[in-house]
Amino acid sequence: MSRILLLIAVVWSLPLMAEDWPQFRGPNCSGVSAASTQLPVEFSADEGVAWSAPLGDGIGCPVVASGRVFTTAMFGSDEVGLCAFDAMTGEKLWERKWPIGDRAEIHATNSHASTTPCADDERVYAYFCTIGLVAVDALTGADAWHQELPVPYFVFKWGPGMSPVLHKDLVLFCQDDDLNPALYAFDKRTGELRWRDDRGDMAVNYSHPVICSTEQGDELVVAGTGILVGYDPDTGERLWRARTLLRNIKTTPVSREGLIYISLQSRGIANQWILSVDQAETGNSDGKLTREEIQAFVGARQVPEEFFERTFGRGDTNGDGALEGEEIDLAFLSPENFAGAAYNSGDAEDEFIVAVQGGGRGDVTDTHVLWKHETKHTDHIVSPLIVDDRMLLIKEGGIATCFETERGEALFGPARINNASSYFASPVSGGGKIYICGENGKVVVLRSGPKLEVLAVNDLGDPILGSPAIADDSLFIRTRTSLKCFR
Repeated sequence: MSRILLLIAVVWSLPLMAEDWPQFRGPNCSGVSAASTQLPVEFSADEGVAWSAPLGDGIGCPVVASGRVFTTAMFGSDEVGLCAFDAMTGEKLWERKWPIGDRAEIHATNSHASTTPCADDERVYAYFCTIGLVAVDALTGADAWHQELPVPYFVFKWGPGMSPVLHKDLVLFCQDDDLNPALYAFDKRTGELRWRDDRGDMAVNYSHPVICSTEQGDELVVAGTGILVGYDPDTGERLWRARTLLRNIKTTPVSREGLIYISLQSRGIANQWILSVDQAETGNSDGKLTREEIQAFVGARQVPEEFFERTFGRGDTNGDGALEGEEIDLAFLSPENFAGAAYNSGDAEDEFIVAVQGGGRGDVTDTHVLWKHETKHTDHIVSPLIVDDRMLLIKEGGIATCFETERGEALFGPARINNASSYFASPVSGGGKIYICGENGKVVVLRSGPKLEVLAVNDLGDPILGSPAIADDSLFIRTRTSLKCFR
């Protein structure tokens, strides 16, 4: 009898939530929950809410590990932090705060609490651009370790938005900024740097690392400027590259059964700089870029001299102090990774979907790219959803298209999902349903299938920029001012 009572006590002491959603878009950044079956269809800010907790501003996604939910948030205007909640009841378990310090101006759409933490049953790992990577105890929030990293620099004011991810005993973090682009691997127990890959051959990208399982072993796959790179996760060695991407990428690939699926949209580098800087109010619209124009565009903060030395040093071939025409491509694209002669492409915007087989070595562009199709229906921010051998894309304005994954052939769309909004969150799936969150605060629920079927459009009344989390029969949505659980 005593053993039975002991077993009952142990069972009742375990977390009630068995399924984890440990990082950006859950398992392997895929957006797919395999275990959940009973998920809500119709809900609102006041109806169908299991619990709701107020939060400071933030656009990162919630994550779930061992029955606890974690998310980042602003505390006032000068502090950032982490919050932990009981996933079943919504009870706040702890919060941590850190001073932001000196920070750059960012676009209003972004937030200084912009990134998504990752978590396991022992620790929570979070990144803040002026603080670096921090690890805290998942149960108490107490410090575990802290790694300072170079504060990223972005000429364009979108600012940082990358998040750490977990793989076995590693915390992986990629930051492709304008000054110190790099991929890091840290020991998740100690914070020790295992390896670092200098990604100076990249322009600014916002794409998370994913794991591709192959017969040769696990590969760490990271998209970037012009190329998809497969790394050895234990050493950081670049194993293969596929020269099949565009000038920059903001979407995260999905890896499934040894294949990597990508959707992306990108303008040429030269076009981006001319439109954004030369033709800005601070520019003179003469089709050239000068140091003075870039500094005026950035504003009060001084542009690092290192940035000018690298870009103008390799791009200003005639030495006149200005970048014009193809000089802009030379300035902002590495000669080892010249990802498209963008100057001659005018203002054309390229969009396509692609499937790449993992497991190759060296340049696999001609051997492992299974298919690649141009399309006008990708989005530059929203990542694809791969579920049941289908690729679903959601584009700005609320446009859906769907392709089968074997050959990339169209199944349906473009078709409207009944919510004409801007989209920053990527779709997630569980229990035969797909959840698509708009910046206008509405959540579209689709039936997962080869035809478009809208089940509901639910209004939460507050902007949503982070992708939802799914754990067991719960849907967690982080709006800009709250965290809500629906069952």
